[in-house]
Amino acid sequence: MGQPENRENRGAEQSELPPGQRLQRGWPVTHYGPVPKFKPDRWEFRVFGATADGDKHCWNHQEFSALPFSSVVADLHCVTKFSMIGAEWGGVPARAILDLAPPAPDATHVMVWAEYGFSSNLRLADFASERTLFATHKDGELLTAEHGFPLRLVVPHLYAWKGPKWVRGIEYMTADRRGFWEERGYHNIGDPWSEQRYSYQEEPGDGPEL
Repeated sequence: MGQPENRENRGAEQSELPPGQRLQRGWPVTHYGPVPKFKPDRWEFRVFGATADGDKHCWNHQEFSALPFSSVVADLHCVTKFSMIGAEWGGVPARAILDLAPPAPDATHVMVWAEYGFSSNLRLADFASERTLFATHKDGELLTAEHGFPLRLVVPHLYAWKGPKWVRGIEYMTADRRGFWEERGYHNIGDPWSEQRYSYQEEPGDGPEL
């Protein structure tokens, strides 16, 4: 399931990082493909799939920016083995989206969709964590384009690839299916404290069959 809540409050000592991780003094830029150009007049955040009312819900950039703002201090653990400790993330809590556009009772998973068709799947319980955030800011400043502006998902208790940059929407699902990196050999759940890096480490029930 995810890491226990108190792990997010630990210090930055190397021994207290997840297994195989190293402390990073800074924030490397890591992503696949080009950095998209933000066009605010065309930007839209969509919630679709197995919604409670069967409808699609949309917000333009101005509307999304007016949603409830929250902050969380949390670490970021990259599967490439660096960990950035104690960043302050600001943005729209995932729970706010769940409240405004709730999933159907039989929804079990979420697919997070980003620019260029990039995707990452999450269990609904992971998405619904009080610490999961659609981040617009880090340490009080707007995200840069290279780090995901205007919107990236932060899921502190999972590896960072589970929180895509340049998010454009979410799809509620009644069955699990793998996202972009999960289809390419990454672990379906991605818990850094269990070092769930690759699909060959999966146990029965960790995800859909390969």
